[in-house]
Amino acid sequence: MFTHVMIGSNDLERARVFYDATFTALGGKLGAMDARGRLIYAHEGGRLMVSKPIDGNPATAANGGTIGIAAASPDHVLAWHKAGTTHGGTAIESPPAERPNGAFVAYLRDPDGNKLTVRSKPLK
Repeated sequence: MFTHVMIGSNDLERARVFYDATFTALGGKLGAMDARGRLIYAHEGGRLMVSKPIDGNPATAANGGTIGIAAASPDHVLAWHKAGTTHGGTAIESPPAERPNGAFVAYLRDPDGNKLTVRSKPLK
């Protein structure tokens, strides 16, 4: 259904450090800057793009919005969370854990305040 998710950043180099670390923790590749100055991360058929807002106003985090990213295993979830907190992200909600539905999840805010979650398939 979706072709990509675009989020705003006020500091693309800071965002690159965070997203390069978290995407490689999931087995993805480093981001690439396109001709329009957007960071692009492609992995497992999905695409995340990070850009300064085109209207020139500061980027702000979505109030109530969360971007969900799939992980292959609980180990990938833990690696993503550690990479994120080590590279400018902030742990939020609860520590990485199994949920009642069996999925293993973790939540972070990126350096610009965007809320992200990574989840693996149910363990059971």
